[in-house]
Amino acid sequence: MTESPISVFDRLVHAEPSPHTRPTLDTACVLGGSVAGLLAARVLADHARRVVVVERDEVGTEGRSRAGVPQDRQVHSLLPAGRLWIERWLPGFTQEAQDLGAVLATPEQAQTCFDGRPQAPGGAHALLGASRPFLESRLRARVLALPNVSTVRGRATGLLYRDGAVSAVRHTTDRGEEVLETDFVVDAMGRSSRLADWIHGDGYDKPRLERLHSGINYASALFERSAPAEDLPVACSLVVYPPPYPSGTAVAAVNAIEDNKWLALLVGFGEDRPGRSVEDFRAVCEELPPIYREAARGASVREVVTYRQSDSRRRGFTGLGRFPARLVSVGDAVASFNPVYGQGMSSAALHASCLSEFLRDDPRLDQQATEFFRLQEVVVDAAWAVSAGGDAARLDAENGVEVPEEVRQQRWALQQVIGATVLDGTIAKAFNNVSFMLRHPFTLADPVLLERAVAANQAAALAGGEAV
Repeated sequence: MTESPISVFDRLVHAEPSPHTRPTLDTACVLGGSVAGLLAARVLADHARRVVVVERDEVGTEGRSRAGVPQDRQVHSLLPAGRLWIERWLPGFTQEAQDLGAVLATPEQAQTCFDGRPQAPGGAHALLGASRPFLESRLRARVLALPNVSTVRGRATGLLYRDGAVSAVRHTTDRGEEVLETDFVVDAMGRSSRLADWIHGDGYDKPRLERLHSGINYASALFERSAPAEDLPVACSLVVYPPPYPSGTAVAAVNAIEDNKWLALLVGFGEDRPGRSVEDFRAVCEELPPIYREAARGASVREVVTYRQSDSRRRGFTGLGRFPARLVSVGDAVASFNPVYGQGMSSAALHASCLSEFLRDDPRLDQQATEFFRLQEVVVDAAWAVSAGGDAARLDAENGVEVPEEVRQQRWALQQVIGATVLDGTIAKAFNNVSFMLRHPFTLADPVLLERAVAANQAAALAGGEAV
């Protein structure tokens, strides 16, 4: 019997490093040294005598922004699924981050509001607040401390093959073009990865590209924080509004992060674009829950940083007739989502979990990595259902699109669950487990859960609350 997506997802989320592995690869190469590449390198370190990370940017462990990650000064969320996975593969990571200033918000310090109404208590997971450069630098320090992992500064330019399998990576460095012979390659080159073009030009099938317009505009501001993290009633917050969006703000978030700072985010869709000035940013925060006003009244540390992402996209690697062996892709090179949902880093962790399971099961490396891509597709489908599904529903509603009855029923059921999260802690917990990438979205289709959500919403409506 085929294993259900829920079961596969649960296994990947809770995977542990194998205590006894023997190297089956001589040299493994990771193209890209961002979060996805670093986590892949950590897994490969258990299976290869040598792991080389090829990264075009000059990087260190100081937590600086990188040219190759233009969005890294925005708010990023390391969801519990990602943090807990990293903690298992890099023990002590969370405490080390805290010792260096990151903020581990307790469930009581985490706030989520829908249309101004706070979510019912249902959280059991702490949330780590830190900037993207900080988190990436700590990951890099830990992974590069492994004795068989090293990095090369260079730009990957193509692949070489032998008998239908990748055998080497071409890359340019300060010395010119070089060739690195390798037994296995991981493409972690991000959203703009050229891998599909490379292999298509070399005579292999090109992965299918799917795009969904999202039109997301977001802006982040950084403010001084005076209160110690442990004294904060709220250390991280997310507020979501339905149309019409107040002051053009559909989503706002604020996190207490390292160096006694607040990192705040405002998001608008379509023509709604957050203001670029600190004054405009503060004016919007004055209309949000108190934690936003408190954060924005701190001294501004830098100019407001804006970013626009026009679409979500995914590449399909399953079902390809001809694809090189000894080659996989991970992270944003496979799928990049609406950043509002904070799925990127945790998706990368679960892709690394797929890689671990694939390599541990004695794969036939001289055949295309079909089983890896099947596992990864479960993770991509789950994240896509949450983020792209939400974007599609929003766009259909804005444009008056008629959708099939089955889709309409699915969206109605999800709205019942979301509406009940402000009323019922059990429903809030189930929803958060999906939002945190700890459980598969299919778990929200449980008839018992839906019945409970509908009952809670109806009771609230009869009591004078809002019906969903």
